Amino acid sequence: MTAQGPIAAEIESGGGAWRFPANQPLRLDSGATLAPLEVAYKTYGRLNESRSNAVLICHALTLDQHVASAHPTTGKPGWWARTVGPGLPLDTNRYFIICANVVGGCMGSTGPASTDPATGQPYGLGFPVITIGDMVRAQAMLIEALGIETLFAVVGGSMGGMQALQWAADYPKRMQSVVCIAAAARHSAQNIAFHEVGRQAIMADPNWRGGAYLAESVRPEKGLAVARMAAHITYLSEAALQRKFGRELQRDGLSWGFDADFQVESYLRHQGASFVDRFDANSYLYITRAMDYFDLAANHGGSLTEAFRKARAVKFCVLSFSSDWLYPTAESRDVVRALNAAGCRASFAEIVSDKGHDAFLLDEPQLDQTLRGFLEAQASARGLK
Repeated sequence: MTAQGPIAAEIESGGGAWRFPANQPLRLDSGATLAPLEVAYKTYGRLNESRSNAVLICHALTLDQHVASAHPTTGKPGWWARTVGPGLPLDTNRYFIICANVVGGCMGSTGPASTDPATGQPYGLGFPVITIGDMVRAQAMLIEALGIETLFAVVGGSMGGMQALQWAADYPKRMQSVVCIAAAARHSAQNIAFHEVGRQAIMADPNWRGGAYLAESVRPEKGLAVARMAAHITYLSEAALQRKFGRELQRDGLSWGFDADFQVESYLRHQGASFVDRFDANSYLYITRAMDYFDLAANHGGSLTEAFRKARAVKFCVLSFSSDWLYPTAESRDVVRALNAAGCRASFAEIVSDKGHDAFLLDEPQLDQTLRGFLEAQASARGLK
């Protein structure tokens, strides 16, 4: 595929990998450039004749572009298949859904496991450090290449919500509405600390080999699994863990050793073991660092209000969950206050749930109703059938 070619076949194909030529590099916040750039993406639904019904979904840290279709590695259903599809809140009978694997990822977009054209070997730690802004810039290049001038909406949860806010700050004239779910305008010290624990676990694995493990045909699976286990705890609430596992034993009696005596231990070990089959360790390092660097106000004189000043024509919906301690409601309220101060129109809801941060991926009827209602209201206002 080339950016100069006709887009009809690309849209009908349900996505693919868009390879930009070397003379169209991705310019990074660090000052480096990345070329050639490849962005893997999936599409669902049909783009209407006026090209006015496109919705970009931005994915979270450990997710990817397979938002509503089976994952090619695990075979599991798409991570938001309960939300994206005919008749669902993100109705593919009405909207044309696009989801791209972030730059730095490991599901087809250019990342640390990609081949460095200068060496013919995987980038490894030779890959430049990226930011949320860089991810969004690559997405904007893809959207332009697809011939879409204005997005009806940008929707994202967690790291995806960060990207949605970055879109509003950087490209307010190329979008009409934003849905930011369970996110924040900057990464907290606590979240940076959790990420550092995960990175150190990966780098302490003897098979990490200074990031050059692919060239040596090994993988730091143990370190990556521990990183996943530590992070997964932050995605749940204490109430959810207690309800699901409590202190239930994995078998009759204690082992009097260090096997997984408790069901919660077995669950975390399973999460770690299954994660290494679908994710790249270096991508984990780079994407977590991008999240740590995220501070939307930093490039606007430290003012979050100024970051949104040019987005007054954009409609916002900000959602949080009452039991989310990773991105607590107070941080969503900070975003809403800044939007209001900037003159933007924003609706806000805290959804009562005991499921923790991952509630945005789970069965939450109030989330479905709010998301559907907001998008339908914007569609009606825009005359979108």
